Amino acid sequence: MALFVNHLTHLDVSIWSSVHGLTGMSWRVNATLEGEIGADGMLLDFGEVKPWIKRVLDDGPDHTLLVPEQAEGVSVSSHSGTCLFEASTPYPFQMEAPSQALTALPTPEVSEADIVAHCEALLNARLPTNVTGVRLTLEAEHIEGAEFGYSHGLKRHMGNCQRIAHGHRSRLEIHQHGERVPALEQEWSNWLQHRYLIEAEDIVEASPDDRVTCRYRAAQGEFTLSLPKAATAILDTPTTIENIARWIAGQVAQQTGEPTRVVVFEGISKGATADA
Repeated sequence: MALFVNHLTHLDVSIWSSVHGLTGMSWRVNATLEGEIGADGMLLDFGEVKPWIKRVLDDGPDHTLLVPEQAEGVSVSSHSGTCLFEASTPYPFQMEAPSQALTALPTPEVSEADIVAHCEALLNARLPTNVTGVRLTLEAEHIEGAEFGYSHGLKRHMGNCQRIAHGHRSRLEIHQHGERVPALEQEWSNWLQHRYLIEAEDIVEASPDDRVTCRYRAAQGEFTLSLPKAATAILDTPTTIENIARWIAGQVAQQTGEPTRVVVFEGISKGATADA
């Protein structure tokens, strides 16, 4: 007997890639529960399925940096509730943060199948009555046109968005004179792809070799991240989706000399618009 729930929740993460470095991704999560029908005629009340699975994923990989422990040049260590992640390929990177901000996978690269297996293991270790197993699928949003993946952290956020390297995949729309401008959309999505977005006041060091280090204290603890400036975009404001939209609109309006409206997304089905 099986019970399924499609589009049950979303998973928003950053992935460390030996090809691209930080990569922001977003998926819809579909779940299938296997088990036996109880005396109430149900395998599990639908009202209990989403809170249970969402709670496990929120406490697990969601809004974390996913790291392949077996990748060349990667080092992961932890001590007293703090994790240290260092990588040398494709660029030198270091993150020190509370342990819940990082998900280490015993693989040479992070694949969608690896993420699914990790999430299923977490859920299968905490099964409700009547449920004998859980299977998940991840579904990336179909996007026609420009899109990019970005990573950031929000120190003022009281939830898991405060983690310094989590990410999202975003649509990008740029409108001028009431029409979309595909060439500008593609130009800016290409530039934003794989970038880490920094609030300027979080930068504590800029070294002569063009590396930047940002640091902040949030409710979950102290976070530090270091990477090449070329892999970043620096905003004067917190890197919320509202400010990202406003920043891109301002940059494009300045570039083109035209009134501009921008639409960006924080993952799937939510985002912000801004005019400049």
